Amino acid sequence: MVQINMSEREITVKVVYYGPALSGKTTNLQMLHQLVDSGSRGKMVTLDTTGDRTLYFDFLPIEFGTANGFSVKLKLFTVPGQVMHKSTRKVVLSGADAVAFIADSQRSSASANAYSWRDMEANLKSNGIDFDQIPKVVQFNKRDLQDVKPLDEIKEAWGGIPTFPAVATKGEGVRETFRELLRQLYRNIDERHAFGSKFGVSEEDFLKGVFSSFG
Repeated sequence: MVQINMSEREITVKVVYYGPALSGKTTNLQMLHQLVDSGSRGKMVTLDTTGDRTLYFDFLPIEFGTANGFSVKLKLFTVPGQVMHKSTRKVVLSGADAVAFIADSQRSSASANAYSWRDMEANLKSNGIDFDQIPKVVQFNKRDLQDVKPLDEIKEAWGGIPTFPAVATKGEGVRETFRELLRQLYRNIDERHAFGSKFGVSEEDFLKGVFSSFG
């Protein structure tokens, strides 16, 4: 959960990219790594198998300062999508403050998306995280492939959850997904910790701090 260190004036939050295997979670982090200024991001750590799939997790740290002198540290993780790594996904999801669910837009991936979504819900609950309250967005990636679900069909099926079309390999939709997730994250923290009144960090200041780091 969000860590606030008043003596050091530091705020640390954990964001997890979740979804089925090969949906584009790692690609999202790779694109964010390219977009963020080198002075604001740490080294991206990726552990792969020989099949070019995430074996354990990816990790990308981003740090920026706010106008009133707080240092905000974002810790971005992905989870391995393969069914066999269920226990690893639960561990990586522990302590998450927000989740981006990366789905595959192809109709043939509908069952894999549904399984992964249920798996995410179960793992959040197992970690003591309120599934209904945690900030989350859905990205439907791979819009450039054949036989993808129409966007109106997607929006109808996913209800009130913010959804974004994307072609992550080209950077399309990556920033938009991330921005909306951080907007929701800020509002959640503000509601629980009076972020604005108690710490003097406004939503505008928070988002400006993040995206001023982008090249």
